Amino acid sequence: MTTYLDFGTGLEVLEEFKTCCWVHVECPDEDDFVNLTETLGVPAEFLSDIADTDERPRTEHEDDWQLTILRIPIESNNSAAPYMTVPLGIIASNRCIVTVCYKKSQMLPDFIRHVRRKGINFGSTAGFITRLIYSSAVWFQTYLKSIYIEVASAESALEKSVKNQDLLRLMRLQKALVYFSTSIQGNEAMLERLRPMNMASNVDPELVDDVRIELGQAQNTVKIYTGILSSMMEAYGSIISNNLNTVMKRMTSISIVLMVPTLVASLYGMNVPLFFSNSPLAFPGILIFSLMLSIALFYYFRRIKWF
Repeated sequence: MTTYLDFGTGLEVLEEFKTCCWVHVECPDEDDFVNLTETLGVPAEFLSDIADTDERPRTEHEDDWQLTILRIPIESNNSAAPYMTVPLGIIASNRCIVTVCYKKSQMLPDFIRHVRRKGINFGSTAGFITRLIYSSAVWFQTYLKSIYIEVASAESALEKSVKNQDLLRLMRLQKALVYFSTSIQGNEAMLERLRPMNMASNVDPELVDDVRIELGQAQNTVKIYTGILSSMMEAYGSIISNNLNTVMKRMTSISIVLMVPTLVASLYGMNVPLFFSNSPLAFPGILIFSLMLSIALFYYFRRIKWF
């Protein structure tokens, strides 16, 4: 899907391409690919690089085009991790700026709304890229808050759990933190590479400092949560094992208590003369005797905390 936005009028949506506009492409199909390569002249190799989900943040030039790749966070439907990061390509020339992302994200629509609400003027390609890095840092922080809530929920579930699924839930969150950490580091490195361009384009130094601070805070938060998750997984791995031992101990105690009346019934079920077997009170007597033994064993196990 291709959207044309006018930089000069607060990112107003355009019906067609015009010079010096922002061409935003999300989840491109074949028609979008043809439009970018044949109509706008975007190098096809750039689009192939952006399509690689493992592509790291970097910058590259070809002819009149400059490619800058960032990593942005998204929510994932993948069972391996609830959150992940994907490449966002910014392809700039004298004619326009093209952004390409092969996954849907909440960050870019929110970025557009924020720019419109604040009336932000990018001033240059470097300013545009710097603000995109800033927006990515903000969304990293947003998703980290969601991860914290999920960690707290998983912690409550694990206190009485004997299931591996609850521990696997923490492992998936830990994997998401690894994705975040490497992506934030890459964006920090990209911000440093943009320093000469920012200086040449007179990008506000306070903005650059704010971006650096936001990325640093996001990275520190990731480190804290990673340490918490690592210690939690070790601790709760032991807790799950102890909970399982407790369950097995109770099951064994129940088996022993139930074994007593079964043993007595088995003895008196044998076809041989037995004490008290000819008495008319044999059945209730044996039943009461078995019940008393079971109750005695039950209280004994309660005393030694097996129940």
